[in-house]
Amino acid sequence: MARENRRRLLFERGSFLESSRVADILRAETTGGLLLIAAAAVAIVWANSLWQSSYAALRDFQVGPEALHLHLSLGAWASDGLLAIFFFVAGLELKREFVAGDLRDPRRAALPVAAAVGGMAVPALVYTVVNTVSPQGDLAGWAIPMATDIAFAVAVLAVISTHLPSGLRTFLLTLAVVDDLLAITVIALFYTDHLAPAYLLLAAVPVAAFGVLTQRRIRTPWLLVPLALLAWGLVHASGVHATVAGVALAFTVPVRRRDGGEGRGLAEHLEHLVRPVSAGVAVPVFAFFAAGVTVGGWDGFVRALQDPVAIGVAVGLVAGKTVGISGSTWLLATFTKADLDDELSWVDVIGMAMLGGIGFTVSLLIGELAFGASTLRDEHVKVGVLLGSLVAAALAAGVLRARNRVYRRVCEVEQVDDDADGVPDVFQRGDR
Repeated sequence: MARENRRRLLFERGSFLESSRVADILRAETTGGLLLIAAAAVAIVWANSLWQSSYAALRDFQVGPEALHLHLSLGAWASDGLLAIFFFVAGLELKREFVAGDLRDPRRAALPVAAAVGGMAVPALVYTVVNTVSPQGDLAGWAIPMATDIAFAVAVLAVISTHLPSGLRTFLLTLAVVDDLLAITVIALFYTDHLAPAYLLLAAVPVAAFGVLTQRRIRTPWLLVPLALLAWGLVHASGVHATVAGVALAFTVPVRRRDGGEGRGLAEHLEHLVRPVSAGVAVPVFAFFAAGVTVGGWDGFVRALQDPVAIGVAVGLVAGKTVGISGSTWLLATFTKADLDDELSWVDVIGMAMLGGIGFTVSLLIGELAFGASTLRDEHVKVGVLLGSLVAAALAAGVLRARNRVYRRVCEVEQVDDDADGVPDVFQRGDR
């Protein structure tokens, strides 16, 4: 009866094991995010320097076997190949969350899922409206502002805050993971120009074999890696973006231990092994090749921002994400009569929603798929993504740094009280 009468709280703290695991993931993503920012900065500076032609030559340099239709540019290898690793990790994380994490509870899962859906639908709507009312608009890029870059967002969060409640950090992580899954679904359904069903059916064979081996808890690299590469190659040949292979392979990996124990299962083991490669190599290298937009000085920057595509992307990331994430959270609270956790306020939610407007890795990928890599419109998309992400990061930093100072003062007061009487002080913070 007491369980039934318990208040439903949004953003409440998860279990100790889940919170510890999330903290480890956030530390890894923070490092990857800093590398991502550094790689993007180097690319932008290089692409706008006197040596910009050498950057373009490096990005467009082609390698790979022609006979297998894999004679691709380095930029294409980064977007098609390295990002498959990124989505493999995202798939492992998503499956683990919904099978063994705190989100296996439908009530807990409802919040990040609703926020992710709202945070994707509203930016897409904003982009569509901007490009519908403009005669020069192009609706092909409607999905560009839908994505949240977890590595970039977590890196910003690590810089601006140390005392924000763990429930918000967990929410950001799970929101971004669900966001990634929805984004790869959009890519598979709406950005596949040609489809070769035979290759797609053939790809199911190595994916199934990978699943059989992992279900038997066989983790031998010389068996799993060739199957993963074969699946990737066949999906790439099918016309579906090759990153889908990463998610498909991840979903075959078992989460729970065979003996039913509480220790690390195979999914978490593989995630632990592959995440450093994803965060430390795959995403930064992709950012290096994708972010190098040649702006052409202030005049070029202004011309890019006159394109409704760039405007739609930037406004979608800044305003659309904020309204979509915070609005869907408010609607969920209203219709389910759930309350925020006592230590949070709605300002925290809005600040975290602004942080969700940092859409970098997947947004740049969708821009390439929508308009073609290195085209003029793709360059304008990059300007919109970079500007929108920077503005979203700045606004989120302003809000969350102010909230961080509030929580830091609370922690200091609690520490003083604990030191004075040796009894932890119960501090209600819901009305701040």
